[in-house]
Parts: sequence; structure tokens; C-alpha cells
Amino acid sequence: MATQINIQANLPLTEATYFILLSLAPEPKHGYAIMKDVLDLSDNRVVLSTSTLYSALKRLLERGWIERMEDPDPNETDRPRKVYRLSNLGGRILDAEVGRLRTLVTAARLRIVEERV
Repeated sequence: MATQINIQANLPLTEATYFILLSLAPEPKHGYAIMKDVLDLSDNRVVLSTSTLYSALKRLLERGWIERMEDPDPNETDRPRKVYRLSNLGGRILDAEVGRLRTLVTAARLRIVEERV
């Protein structure tokens, strides 16, 4: 019998975790591509060191939020790269976090509009 995961109990996500999951949402990536994408997605605010990234990836693998897969584009001259993709659970966690953030932004917009009227 599969264990039920309480998605809400895993929220809020740290900013680094949020951006790593968001980076993997459209397609699988290797570590360096994740680091660059997180930097772009965060408008250069979240800078992941190699050790921080791989610690986070290890934790996300253990939680089942991401999966390691075969490199779909292997380079014969380099050693095989580890490629990661978002798991179903990771996608549900990301969706829940986006919903949580959307609710926060909606409340802020309503408050700001109310105070300025």
C-alpha cells in the first residue's frame, strides 16, 4: 500500500528548492544547466554553489521529488552526466507551492488596492 504524502506539510519551500523544481518542470537537466537556469529564473538572486546544488539534489532524490535518469544526449568525450527530472510527487509539490504563492500575491494585491482607493 502506497504511503499518502501530505503535500501541504512540505510547504513552504525554500527559495532554492522552489527554483530547482521550477527549473526541472519543463524538461530534465544536468546539474550545471540547473545552476544556470536557477540563476536566470531568480533574476540573479539565487546563486547555487556546486555543493549546495548537489546537497539539495540528494535531498530531493531521497524525498522522491526528483528522479535521476539516463542522459538523453550523452557526450562521448566527457564522462556521463547525471540528469534529473521532476517526479510526479515533485510536480504536485511545485503546483501546491505555486498555488500558495498565488494566494499570497492575491491577498497582497487586494490589500494594496484597498489601501490606495
